[in-house]
Amino acid sequence: LVLGVYSFIHPSSSTVLGGSGSGTSITVSGEDTTLAEAVSQKCLPSVVNIDVYTKQSSQTMMGMMGQTSDELEESSLGSGIILSSDGYILTNYHVIEGADQLKVNAGGEEYIAQVVGADESSDLAVLKIDASGLTAIEIGSSSDLTVGEWVMAVGSPFGLEQSVSTGIVSATSRTTSALNDSSSGSSAVYTNMIQTDAAINPGNSGGALVDKDGKLIGVNTLIASSSGSSSGVGFAIPVDYAMNIAQQIIDGKTPSHAQLGITGSTVNSQLAKRYNLPVESGAYVTSVTAGSSAANAGIQEGDIITKLGDSSISSSSDLVLAVRSHSAGDNVQVTFNRNGQENTVSVTLGSDS
Repeated sequence: LVLGVYSFIHPSSSTVLGGSGSGTSITVSGEDTTLAEAVSQKCLPSVVNIDVYTKQSSQTMMGMMGQTSDELEESSLGSGIILSSDGYILTNYHVIEGADQLKVNAGGEEYIAQVVGADESSDLAVLKIDASGLTAIEIGSSSDLTVGEWVMAVGSPFGLEQSVSTGIVSATSRTTSALNDSSSGSSAVYTNMIQTDAAINPGNSGGALVDKDGKLIGVNTLIASSSGSSSGVGFAIPVDYAMNIAQQIIDGKTPSHAQLGITGSTVNSQLAKRYNLPVESGAYVTSVTAGSSAANAGIQEGDIITKLGDSSISSSSDLVLAVRSHSAGDNVQVTFNRNGQENTVSVTLGSDS
């Protein structure tokens, strides 16, 4: 968890997440511009700007004695989504990573935010500000999205607060991983991401992706671009997954993820030829944790996993992503090659908690 200089917020079990909105749908009689106006009016009060400050050492008047002081300077920025009227805010972990102070602009007021908790591997974090009467966003669903449906991205691109952009759902179920900026060198695992062509730029991270009814369907997180700016390929964490993690954090729990219980390395054609392996791609099992799901299912060191559930496995990262796309307790079929023979076993995934 990234707590920085903040004190831990003890969550309240009575906190209600998400607003009810003024109705279940937005109906307009004009063109898409009119729809955009209606959705903007509904959602903009629920998306905030987050300014990130870090300590910078500087010499004081006592500089000749070698004394320095730590001054806070703004180092980055991002966006956040109001989840409750009393100030719980959802954002990306990478937005607040390494922060010494966080300032949130909500409803024209500036607040000092405290970190409730974070899940680095999911790239999600929950903040809390001391406020009341905020407009919580209405929570939608990401389970039934349709490619081509209208969406709006809301946030603070390049620090330009209260900005919106529109587009469509370009694809669903995009899965990838990305190296975090932390010194640990760990990766965030992004599963079943929503791809959109709505413009997403630096500063949009942690902001809202909403549908035509102004309901939250995703947390804007990534862009695929050689320039670092919008190229029409942006990604959002699905709201169903994000809210599950947020609820665990607010409830004071450590977020859990599905786990197979093995460590692995990638098999490719060169390694297969060098070591006379029976397949040219997959995840080679280098070790199995005693008592884990994999061990209980009979998976052994030296097996090469080639499929998990509906996902073909060509590398160790494929395996991590496939496992994370499931929940702890899910029963999945795992196919592996052992000494040239293909085997399939049923595995009940464990939890990393």
